[in-house]
Amino acid sequence: MTGAPRPRTDHYSYSVYADAAMAESFDGLRFSGPIGQLIAADQEQAIASFLGAIGGRTILDVGTGTGRAALTLARRGALVTGVDASPEMLIVARRRAAEAQMAITFQQGDAHALAFGDRSFDDAICLRVLMHTPDWRRSLGELCRVARSRVVFDYPALRSAAALQAGARRIAAAAGMPVEAYRVFSDRAIRDALRAYGYRLSGVHRQFVLPIALHKRVNSAAATRRIEAALAKFGLRGLLGSPVTVVAERCAS
Repeated sequence: MTGAPRPRTDHYSYSVYADAAMAESFDGLRFSGPIGQLIAADQEQAIASFLGAIGGRTILDVGTGTGRAALTLARRGALVTGVDASPEMLIVARRRAAEAQMAITFQQGDAHALAFGDRSFDDAICLRVLMHTPDWRRSLGELCRVARSRVVFDYPALRSAAALQAGARRIAAAAGMPVEAYRVFSDRAIRDALRAYGYRLSGVHRQFVLPIALHKRVNSAAATRRIEAALAKFGLRGLLGSPVTVVAERCAS
């Protein structure tokens, strides 16, 4: 990793979040309201199931943003370090940790070149980052490098409704519109990348069959649960569910 050129820092994944107003409104835009709260709670439950007891374990949260995941992990007793490229986001994260009286270390850093030695942490987590980062394989490689045991991350699936939105955003971005043209991933690409870094997939959680935007328009957590449960009975969540949160374990060497 160290010899590779650094990615462009004018990429939207840097510029959009280098804004104090965005940092202050980030959680409210994405995780407020009944559906936003459901999204966050469902993913937190999946991660808790993946990691089990984490009291005393060291965990690195890469792309920590406003510290949402870092705070959740710290409340469960983990020793958490959060890294983000945006100083503005870290200001909010530090304030939230202070208000919660949580001793979390936050520092500025780039997911493409983490300033930690190999296997510095028991586990590493990375949420809502690989879909945006300029070089996702390099970022995933760094995540795997610094973890001794497990990595947890998420991604929007190629085989899902998210792929349609992602395609529309790429077209809009090519036309010069100010949108976040995120990428989607095939399950095979994820498995192959993990294998290349010495990890094996050990757990998968898929969230929704229908687009999150549609659920937010309905704006009813109860309705979302009923609809998605019905679709899951037909096997559609396992086939088309997105976003996907996974845990992978380092292979014995």
